[in-house]
Amino acid sequence: MTNAILKNKPILLSLLILFICCGSSDDGTPTDETQALEITDEKAVVVSVSVSGGENAYTFSVGIQSPDQGCDQFANWWEVISEDGNLIYRRLLNHSHVNEQPFTRSGGSVNIGSDQVVIVRAHMNSSGYGLVSYKGSAVNGFESFTTDDNFALALEIEQPLSSRCDF
Repeated sequence: MTNAILKNKPILLSLLILFICCGSSDDGTPTDETQALEITDEKAVVVSVSVSGGENAYTFSVGIQSPDQGCDQFANWWEVISEDGNLIYRRLLNHSHVNEQPFTRSGGSVNIGSDQVVIVRAHMNSSGYGLVSYKGSAVNGFESFTTDDNFALALEIEQPLSSRCDF
């Protein structure tokens, strides 16, 4: 029996790697290889978006993966913006999530129509906006979306802004 296992060790190892790499996740963690590669040591990325409520009063639950290290480097907000780059809603995050990755935070009331397409993205206090966002609508759902480096950068100084870090 032991000899059979040892003979098949490379096959078993390959299957284990395949299972780990291609397995699904129900917690919003990205399993797509290209999206996972875009998670860096500097930027926060959105890994999930769900919406509840009704037209012009939605609550968003946003999953974020971020390289938080404490108050010097943490995801300090997520926001909902229009396709043309106007701020619709911003959820401030007033502490780091060093030991909670990925994490999900809810916010609202977000004043959008059920079929209005919006972009949800995350921001780091130390490095700005992540490029992996989500795009979609309340009625049709959201999918991973990559924004351009310079998309709606002026929002970074628009109120409300995070002015504190509790821990």
